[in-house]
Amino acid sequence: MMMSTIEKKYNQSIPLDKRRAGVLLHPTSLPGPYHNGVLGEDAYRFIDVLQQTGFTVWQTLPLGPTHSDGSPYQSLSVHAGSPDLIDLQWLVDRDWLLEQDLQYYFADVLDRSKCLLMAFDRFHQHCTQNEHSSEAISFQKFIEEESFWLEDYALYCTLKKEHQQKSWIDWPDDVKNRNKKALSAAKIQFKMEILYHQFEQYLFFSQWLTIKEYANNKGIYLFGDLPIFVAHDSADVWAHRTFFKLDKKGNSQVVAGVPPDYFSATGQRWGNPHYQWDTIEASGFSWWIERIKTQQLLFDLVRIDHFRGFEASWEIPVEEDTAMNGQWVKSPGQKLLTALYQAYPDLTLVAEDLGIITREVDDLREQFNLPGMKIMQFAFSGEATNPYLPHNHQINSVVYTGTHDNDTTVSWLDGLDEGQKHIIREYFNFPYDALNKVLMSQTMASVAKLAILPLQDIMDLGEGSRMNTPGTAEGNWQWRFSWKQLTDDAKMNARHMNILYGRTE
Repeated sequence: MMMSTIEKKYNQSIPLDKRRAGVLLHPTSLPGPYHNGVLGEDAYRFIDVLQQTGFTVWQTLPLGPTHSDGSPYQSLSVHAGSPDLIDLQWLVDRDWLLEQDLQYYFADVLDRSKCLLMAFDRFHQHCTQNEHSSEAISFQKFIEEESFWLEDYALYCTLKKEHQQKSWIDWPDDVKNRNKKALSAAKIQFKMEILYHQFEQYLFFSQWLTIKEYANNKGIYLFGDLPIFVAHDSADVWAHRTFFKLDKKGNSQVVAGVPPDYFSATGQRWGNPHYQWDTIEASGFSWWIERIKTQQLLFDLVRIDHFRGFEASWEIPVEEDTAMNGQWVKSPGQKLLTALYQAYPDLTLVAEDLGIITREVDDLREQFNLPGMKIMQFAFSGEATNPYLPHNHQINSVVYTGTHDNDTTVSWLDGLDEGQKHIIREYFNFPYDALNKVLMSQTMASVAKLAILPLQDIMDLGEGSRMNTPGTAEGNWQWRFSWKQLTDDAKMNARHMNILYGRTE
């Protein structure tokens, strides 16, 4: 069968060129001696395990610096990486941090920020004394190449700290409103603090890109996640206020979310500001093109979280406490995606098309040949036409047992009522206690070109191992695994499924 013109034009680059499988695991969930997983030896070990078990994709959540709630979907920047992911041992190996400093960190004498500051002092001293060294040249090159976002981000972080971590909306008017003289003065006054935040990003990008090279050399592709909206308290909104629906004081006029759905009876009020699409379009979508530039650097393919927002977004009046009262407002998705593919012809995107999806959303996704998502935990409503049932899957899709927003499959199965359990037993004709493995097998057997399993399911984990519960603010984003949980049997089963269902290289 001949490909259509659209299929030839869009979204056909590796890794969407053949059947593959991957694992969903955020780096913060990696094991290790730090308070969260980092980009250190455990990340490399995880990549080795992926290769050994036949997986060729590692999917993460967004990697940006988070607010105090830890949500990677409410970042301080759409470009920056989280300093919490920086491996301190990497700094010791380069003599930018002393071994005893690291031991003081483990003993809770020093915190992470203090360690990074100490490393910066040594690094800066070295670069000042050896301005033609490879480290000094590499750092300067990074600053120059990433200046389109790094300058604003570093200044934002500096001013945020100077004003007791308050949101930019509560800063003094001169810096809040980006008065040129005030910003120039701040750049002079806080020169070293700004340089420090640039150094943090240099470390993150250096470590992540080294991991990416290691993974790619082993045939593993990195799968990123791009939230369609950004946090109000972010360098992006502060630096580009005209691209967002804000009043003259900088406050949101409407906020983002979704109406009542599978996850919440009152909908989800995310609170992000909405885009001023006419202004963004008039700029030639420059902000979005720059945003994708960073994603292209960090990942091999990217999931657009809440893709339906490219067709229309749910706008909630800012005074509403829930997402129940809002309205759908059209977005210029076709023009935006056209601009992105013109800028990056080899761009590889996946559309998160869960929730309330209309024919218009499907048409937009299909126009650009973007795979949608199929979630096995959503399949068993009792209707044979349910699009998430395996017999209704499509080749151009990505299938999951569940995502970071779902419970683990074992825990989900345990919580079902007898009617739902009966439906699943009938569909698969398997004993109930075997259904986690059955759901994984059916996910891997799907015609979908890409199958993704959360690591929790591979390890057969139950209650207490969920990453996020939508609509809640506490207890999320904290789950971590230990290597002893990833048993030889679990790895053997994963490799067997990859071979059996034709998803290995």
